[in-house]
Amino acid sequence: MDGTVLVADDDRTIRTVLTQALTRAGCKVHATSSLTTLMRWVGEGKGDVIITDVVMPDGNGLEFLPKIAEDRPGLPVIVISAQNTIMTAIKAAEAEAYDYLPKPFDLPDLMKRTAKALEQKRRAPRPAQAENERPDELPLVGRTPAMQALYRLVARVMNTDLPVLISGESGTGKSLIAREIHDFSDRRNLPFVVVTGPELSDIEGPARVLARARGGTVVFDEIPDFADDIQARIVRMIDNPGEHSPRFMATSQGDLAASMQKGGVREDLYYRLNGAALHVPALRERVDDIPLLVEHFLARSEQDGQPRRAFTSEALDLFRAYSWPGNVRQLENAVKRLVLTARGDEISRTEAEAVLGNQPEVERLLGGDSERLSGAVGRHLRRYFDLHGNMLPPPGLYARILREIEAPLIEIALDATGGNQAKCADLLGINRNTLRKKITDLDIEVTRRRKLM
Repeated sequence: MDGTVLVADDDRTIRTVLTQALTRAGCKVHATSSLTTLMRWVGEGKGDVIITDVVMPDGNGLEFLPKIAEDRPGLPVIVISAQNTIMTAIKAAEAEAYDYLPKPFDLPDLMKRTAKALEQKRRAPRPAQAENERPDELPLVGRTPAMQALYRLVARVMNTDLPVLISGESGTGKSLIAREIHDFSDRRNLPFVVVTGPELSDIEGPARVLARARGGTVVFDEIPDFADDIQARIVRMIDNPGEHSPRFMATSQGDLAASMQKGGVREDLYYRLNGAALHVPALRERVDDIPLLVEHFLARSEQDGQPRRAFTSEALDLFRAYSWPGNVRQLENAVKRLVLTARGDEISRTEAEAVLGNQPEVERLLGGDSERLSGAVGRHLRRYFDLHGNMLPPPGLYARILREIEAPLIEIALDATGGNQAKCADLLGINRNTLRKKITDLDIEVTRRRKLM
């Protein structure tokens, strides 16, 4: 790489790591913990790319992006932030940031994005929206890669006119995603209309829906449930929307392409709705977000006048291990119930067990009619590649993926056998010496204990 990079972050470690990596790559680097200093450098004409944190001691990095665009049009700004919410991604997109990466970021990935930024001009800026036009926060919570990838896609499609197809299990927040795309789009001051099948059951139904929408957003809720004749009316509605054409979206619990192949969804309707496809991950696919969601719902209950509660670590572990067939909606209801029924300020594992009941058999990962493990891994890998846009992930992917799968498999097998390596090797079907080597290579801690089973 060839160019000068301005780095602004109040974390000394991040400044040091980025300075060393960029310098080794051939860049000149100016690093600071102050936005004031960063803006002075920009005013002096320094820098070909900026990498900046959001929350800094002397201000918010996103708020300085319009000023940077005014002083130095075309100067790419890569935003990095530990505030890993959809609001951050949307604000970064609105402020015309060149790119946005959540912390902790993958250093090789950031280096590739920086190299690309050095070669390209940033898009022409558009006027920043007034702060009072946006809510302060959104109820979409998640720091996992799956949610970060979703946030990025939402930010990319919100101000386009593309139809949007939103898929995901019941309770994942499909309708919420549709609402947020509308509320943060150029159509936010126009109606948001959710349509069900019965509303289109007569010939005048489409005209009534279009009259209600008035050029806003129309969402077809669970489109596979619509009868074939109603789907045909929707096709004609999309083709002839009248003078004030709305934006069309649709939600679906299942794979709409598979539904089309089985005859559940018309082919012509599928291709009209599938302009941009968003998949909302199930809660069991992003278990690391569960503590954040629990904290969010506890805080919301307290704001609503309920007693202040906290989860014990054992109760939280139980929530993380649960399969959540009802996803985020079920999690919210469970937290609400525990807030009301808990005997003390802390919610115990026993109380959590009483609310969750027996673990439902939602999916048999290694067989049966439900999705196989390979399918779940495949969807995770596709999201991982999507996260890198049109760039490839860092080299060594094969070894990294094997390590990601192998380490928890061995750890769980060791736990199930009470740390007995002979039994664990037999359970896994590998040689005992091979198991020992893997334990050493993967830095797995082995604790011998008596297994009560």
